[in-house]
Amino acid sequence: MPAATFATVKSHVASGSLAPLYVIVGDDERGKDDVAHALMESVPEDMRAFNFERVSAPDTDPAAIVASARTYPFLGERRMIVVVRAEKWLTGRKKGKASDEDEDEDGVEESAGAGSDVLVHYVESPEPSTTVVFVAADMNRTTRLVKALVKQAVIVECWGLKGEKELRSGGIAEALDRAARFVAAEAKKANLTIDRRALEPLLEHAGTNIATLRGDVDRLLLYCKGKTAITADDVRAVVGSATLINAWGITNAVERGHAAEALKQLRLAFESGAVPYMILGQLAWFVRSRLPMAAPGRVASAVDAVFRTDVAMKSSGGEPRVLLERLVVELCGVPSGARRPGR
Repeated sequence: MPAATFATVKSHVASGSLAPLYVIVGDDERGKDDVAHALMESVPEDMRAFNFERVSAPDTDPAAIVASARTYPFLGERRMIVVVRAEKWLTGRKKGKASDEDEDEDGVEESAGAGSDVLVHYVESPEPSTTVVFVAADMNRTTRLVKALVKQAVIVECWGLKGEKELRSGGIAEALDRAARFVAAEAKKANLTIDRRALEPLLEHAGTNIATLRGDVDRLLLYCKGKTAITADDVRAVVGSATLINAWGITNAVERGHAAEALKQLRLAFESGAVPYMILGQLAWFVRSRLPMAAPGRVASAVDAVFRTDVAMKSSGGEPRVLLERLVVELCGVPSGARRPGR
């Protein structure tokens, strides 16, 4: 089945047409909780004592889940079982770490052990009057159980700002855009505005980690209660001490047109272990979001420079560090044929 969204699940609940199987997977814990809670609400509150169960996979026998799922709802139309920490059953173990008896055809052992067969058989023929919800941090699509779930279940992926499990180079700038929109939306809900400059330290601290960003925003809104606007000073007061290096030093220098400082910040970023594609993503976000206001005349050439660098990095067109050095110099307004300032 194709991947579903939170809105898809809400529509299932509203229409009363729940599927027998759901898998909620991802690293956004709050997002997964929201989906699971929406599903739980489909069971009337006065019936939850009879028709709702929440269990933890590491502490539960898979056969017990199947037996419960095969039980007809009591005084209601639907029974629901939410299995948390289901990665215990869905990720599998690598070949060679245990006995070979539970290995599937792809060389991956089923984490549920002997109980995996029971689960696979249930997934292939689920009880229509029961909804089983698996909530997991991740899943291994090569195991028999997950293969069966992919065919039969509604899969809801909650990867936060990333949108998918593996963040590619082109997705970094999009993730930062989502982060900025998320912060602005949360501030608006609290009747606050946020200064554009205040976004930088927030994104610097959280990066593409939605859990970190949610925590930072929650503390920030509490700190700014009673105010009308969130400033950069407010953000630094809440999260500023948690970082040692200014991840936005490169873009700040580029915005001022200081090539030497931009190269220095780029060197510091590499020395601190920064990923080249992350740096490129930040520069792409800067060119699209801030440069049009700071220096509209530089936008066209900047977009072209970012595009050329992206193509070169993907096609092994040069050492990533050298390509990024050339890019920041060009973004600072120095012609590509001109001599670079010394480091």
